[in-house]
Amino acid sequence: MEVIVAEHAGFCFGVTKAVETVYDQIKNGKDTNIYTYGPIIHNEIVVGDLEKKGVKVINSIDELDDVKSGTIVIRSHGVTKEVHQKIVETGLNIIDATCPFVKRIHKIVDEESKAGKSIIVVGSANHPEVEGIVSYARGPVFVVDSPKEAENFSQDRELEYTLVSQTTFNKNKFQETVEIFENNGYNINIVNTICNATDERQSEAEEIATKVDAMIVIGGAHSSNSRKLYDICSQKCEQTYFIQTLEDLHFNTNHDIKLVGITAGASTPKNIIEEVQNYVRTNF
Repeated sequence: MEVIVAEHAGFCFGVTKAVETVYDQIKNGKDTNIYTYGPIIHNEIVVGDLEKKGVKVINSIDELDDVKSGTIVIRSHGVTKEVHQKIVETGLNIIDATCPFVKRIHKIVDEESKAGKSIIVVGSANHPEVEGIVSYARGPVFVVDSPKEAENFSQDRELEYTLVSQTTFNKNKFQETVEIFENNGYNINIVNTICNATDERQSEAEEIATKVDAMIVIGGAHSSNSRKLYDICSQKCEQTYFIQTLEDLHFNTNHDIKLVGITAGASTPKNIIEEVQNYVRTNF
């Protein structure tokens, strides 16, 4: 089987930094109690491996009360302003592994809302990254997750707005959403905060999907950026499969498949990509 593997697949800069931070803490062995606030990334395989090495996940502010000593690593998606303050108040050792691109959005929202702008965040309201971004707004803040929601947006057109995006949002839907706001007469300062790695990953995946008979997207079940890759690829290639590991791969043998494309979300380890690639090349 001929296989095309996306060059921009797997760990991005922010994820690499976050994961290496935790493994470095384990390796150094200076602290026997290592915690991450929330899963360090949205990949169950990586999180499970860290748990085997003794790293515990804190899932809520209430759980912080039970932590008396150790090191807390803040996840790559970041946390809300309130949670960050609560972590600081514990007096524990803190390592902030928030993606630098996410921290940039926190700063933009903080400064723009301080200047009197209302904030619009294009992204998924219940995603931890977006929850963190929203918390830095000092005034009105709205979350819009689709062009359809942008069409239904009904707020004061006399106000000034600053619009930012979740770093992993679908770039095509972002542009469509922006155009709707502009066409509907809103006074908006657009700040495209989709990170370059996401843009490159989505563009490459879309291009590959137009060429192949089947497309495989590898990513965690809760990975927003991986799901967006699947959405993009499935629009270009009918036989698109979303898997977490090789065990999930079950090709539809009723279709003639000669060329397969593979891409992966930003939280997918390189070894899983290679395992899928080698299996497809040698078994089909």
